[in-house]
Amino acid sequence: MANWPRHVVMIAGGVGGARMAEGLTRALPEGALSVIANIGDDEEFYGLRVCPDIDTLIYTLSDRIDRKQGWGVADDTVKALDILATLGAPAWMKLGDADFGLHIWRSWRLAAGDGLTEITREAARRLGARAAVLPASDDRLRTKLLTQEGWMDFQPWFVGRRCEPPVRALRYDGADSAAASPAALAAIAAADLIVFAPSNPLLSIEPILAIAGLRQAIATAHVPRIGVSPLIGGKAVKGPLARMMTGLGLGTSAAGVAERYHGLIDGFVLDAADAHESEALLARGLSVLATDILMRDPADAQRLGAELLAWASHGRKRKAAS
Repeated sequence: MANWPRHVVMIAGGVGGARMAEGLTRALPEGALSVIANIGDDEEFYGLRVCPDIDTLIYTLSDRIDRKQGWGVADDTVKALDILATLGAPAWMKLGDADFGLHIWRSWRLAAGDGLTEITREAARRLGARAAVLPASDDRLRTKLLTQEGWMDFQPWFVGRRCEPPVRALRYDGADSAAASPAALAAIAAADLIVFAPSNPLLSIEPILAIAGLRQAIATAHVPRIGVSPLIGGKAVKGPLARMMTGLGLGTSAAGVAERYHGLIDGFVLDAADAHESEALLARGLSVLATDILMRDPADAQRLGAELLAWASHGRKRKAAS
């Protein structure tokens, strides 16, 4: 462990990113991990700013997460949402009462003129998160999806329609004008290792990379940069990635995910079930680690985190699947 990186930066969003973050924090010394979080999923509900990916990271890293569903607060109630539904408000986005508390506090702070990065840092600290959580930008950026019903916002498609309308195209509104968070850029500049979480590249990672300053900072970083596949045997561990990739004509392979990060990674971790794809990745100049990437519980996440850190620190080379 003495040769392990002192400062790891992870690019993440969603449940897979939160689980990987938890695994890395369990394997690393305290304060060694910073997570740059997706804001493309953010939405306003009942006049409140909701940041699903940021919140899932904070709840997971503070042991508050509802582990059964992978998001929200454990043992939360929905009395406020029930009243809203009774009053005729749309209630398709499940927001628990404890969850509402964070959204109210965040919106109050935003209305007072505080930035999202400052607010998120304080929330993570006060709630006991074991890593720094850094929004990709303080500016507005929203993922939009083109379906047969026209352009849709992310949350109405993902939660409201349960990902049913097939996706024909994606865009990240606001990315062209959004400024990269100075805190996120500083974290990248200080990093000894950069990890792309096993998050949906289209919905969680590429909204971050659409911010020019962040993409450039990662592309020019002179440290190991490792991607982790979100697919096992061509299927997503969680979420609509495989179906989206098929619908967009991208194929459903770990190598296809790695190609999305062309020029941004020099190593890739895939599942042992996909070890047959290693040769194609090696031919592209990438180091490859084939192992068990399924994070069934926190101990499993810690195992994967430790394995990744050891591989990145002691010279990356191909590891054959057992």
